[in-house]
Amino acid sequence: MSRGKPEITKRQKQLLDELNKCADELSGQELYRSLHASQFAMGLTTVYRNLQVLVKHGLVRSRHLPTGEVLYAPVERDIHHLTCVSCGETTRLEGCPVKTMNPPKTISNKFELLFHTLEYFGLCRDCSESINA
Repeated sequence: MSRGKPEITKRQKQLLDELNKCADELSGQELYRSLHASQFAMGLTTVYRNLQVLVKHGLVRSRHLPTGEVLYAPVERDIHHLTCVSCGETTRLEGCPVKTMNPPKTISNKFELLFHTLEYFGLCRDCSESINA
């Protein structure tokens, strides 16, 4: 049931290349600004539309922040975070506990797994102290 490498457009390749240049995640706005300053400028709507296609192809992962902002990274970059639900501060976690888990065979036979996400939510020290003060 494995599919071949998906065909991507020139613009999608430009977005993927830009994401690969950065060591962290980027928002659609950040990608738009970065590309706008280069020879590969494209409209903001085009950036978001093509990011969604890349996510559907399993080439890019998306992470939704409590603020509603979405951050994108190549799927090869297996990054997980702890995010404060009050201020949105994000701390990168080391390692990936999901790698040691295996989905039940009945599920993995029905789906081609493309990527996974793991997100922890809580309160950072500053927000916790201000609530308890």
